[in-house]
Amino acid sequence: MTKRTSAKYKLDRRMGENIWGRPKSPVNRREYGPGQHGQRRKGKLSDFGLQLRAKQKLKGHYGDLTEKQFRRIFAEAERVRGDTGELLIGLLERRLDAVVYRAKFVPTVFAARQFVNHGHVLVNGKKVNIPSYRVQEGDVIEVRQKSKQMALVLESVGLAERDVPDYIEADHSKMTATFVRTPSLGDVPFAVQMEPNLVIEFYAQN
Repeated sequence: MTKRTSAKYKLDRRMGENIWGRPKSPVNRREYGPGQHGQRRKGKLSDFGLQLRAKQKLKGHYGDLTEKQFRRIFAEAERVRGDTGELLIGLLERRLDAVVYRAKFVPTVFAARQFVNHGHVLVNGKKVNIPSYRVQEGDVIEVRQKSKQMALVLESVGLAERDVPDYIEADHSKMTATFVRTPSLGDVPFAVQMEPNLVIEFYAQN
């Protein structure tokens, strides 16, 4: 559905973890990295390696954002008073593609990016086709009328592999979702442990 569709599982293999908790992830069968030397790569990581992996994992979870995009979001979180790690997660979760994914309108965050790009989503009744659009608390996100019967949407809503988190109120009969509040790290249903504190350390030293 997007240029990263075939590559998303490579990301799982590279990290050695099932980042999105999907049943088809190759990590469920073999945890070592890709390539002929994958099985020999599991040495002890340095502090830098741990920080880099934490950043790659978080960046990858949101559709493998570019370094420029991710760095900009981090810089914004850093400028605001408060816990930078929590603020970073909050900003990432307010991306429109992330909300569409969390509301279960699509099966993957990669599909969410393309779904938004192709104009299938309305925010407060207006079409928005920018995946990085920042949703505000109280905003209503809706699948466009013509798109509500798409097989992709109907299949995704029926998936049992994940639930809609409580900071989003989804009505799958109407294909609408309300962004209730900005979540903290503990609220977000990550399939693996995310460590934004290591991301902060990475950027502090690099």
